[in-house]
Amino acid sequence: MKRTSTRLRSLCRRLGAAGLAAGTLWAAAVTAGSGSAADALAALRAASPLGILRWELGDLWPQDGLSPAAVLTIGESPLLLSARTAVSELWSSERAERPAVPGGDEEMITEPVEETPLETLDFTDNGVPARTLVPTDPSSYTVVGRAYISNSTEHTLNVSDLSAPFDAELTGEGPQILILHSHGSEAYTPPAGTEVVWSGDHRTTDARYNVLRVGDEMADVFSAAGISVLHDRTLYDYPSYNGAYDRSLAAIQSYLAQYPSIRFVLDVHRDAIEDSEGNQYKVVSPIEGVGTAAQLTLVMGSDGSGLAHEHWMENLKLAVAIQQDALQVYPTLMRPILLRNSRYNQHATTGSLLVEVGAAGNSPDEAALAGRLFAERMVEVLEARSK
Repeated sequence: MKRTSTRLRSLCRRLGAAGLAAGTLWAAAVTAGSGSAADALAALRAASPLGILRWELGDLWPQDGLSPAAVLTIGESPLLLSARTAVSELWSSERAERPAVPGGDEEMITEPVEETPLETLDFTDNGVPARTLVPTDPSSYTVVGRAYISNSTEHTLNVSDLSAPFDAELTGEGPQILILHSHGSEAYTPPAGTEVVWSGDHRTTDARYNVLRVGDEMADVFSAAGISVLHDRTLYDYPSYNGAYDRSLAAIQSYLAQYPSIRFVLDVHRDAIEDSEGNQYKVVSPIEGVGTAAQLTLVMGSDGSGLAHEHWMENLKLAVAIQQDALQVYPTLMRPILLRNSRYNQHATTGSLLVEVGAAGNSPDEAALAGRLFAERMVEVLEARSK
């Protein structure tokens, strides 16, 4: 009996030592990189609940990146539990494929970079203050002729490469251009007294006041020029805003499979610009003899997020070509091109552009005019490329 008791105490000591060692290793892993004792304590407090939950789940040393909540969920189904590796791979691929838009899949807000507001008339058609934004300091940009590029990636841009002919061109057979809207409910500010049913902050499903109207205007211009165009008016951001880019990418791939002739994909959005006090303002380009148009911004993707985008430079060359042509005719119509790390689904073709037409503060008419002017200049560029 005494020998059994001694063995039991010895076993308890060994188990205690093993537990202490495991706890020490866990604590060391959790607090790695902490700069102070306070930081280490905070890290332990944050990690303890998850550690306890994993202990209860028998999932102390996860190798597949699944969260405790995910482990708890699949544990309820023997079929899912037996396929844990496959579930983890699907989870990881979905998270990796999601565009790295600031704030997840929240609305993309572009802040002017080294841009100076020019004195313009105080347009009051919709009661929103107006500014015309143009770059004044070339040191913050890559400059290609009239085109200014704000580069937030680690790629070094070569002016001679950007001046070379772009890849995509009109073929003349079948649909050539696809227009769609990842965030189709993004809306503008109509004149005071206009009755609009809003679905969110500066968002509506009413196509008279959102970016779908701009897409309609663009499509009319392309059709009038004899270029076959498809305009997808689906609201990929309604009723759920999250995952809009995933849904629009699936649509793009479906269109390309059905119409291999498509060479150009325009994802038409609008910007959201605020002053230092959080008030919306609109960006305008007075066009002599025509009217007041919203300013436009081309937002271009790259492979900077780590996702495959082999031919992003071809898209950027197209953007530069259109920007230069448009500014030659309308010197203030285009704001600087933004080159970002995210792909924005532009890996689908070598003729893909994300076009931000105006901002939330612009009126629907200003945005519609800007869409028409942009499409007209794009027609000129594409027809010149095809000669």
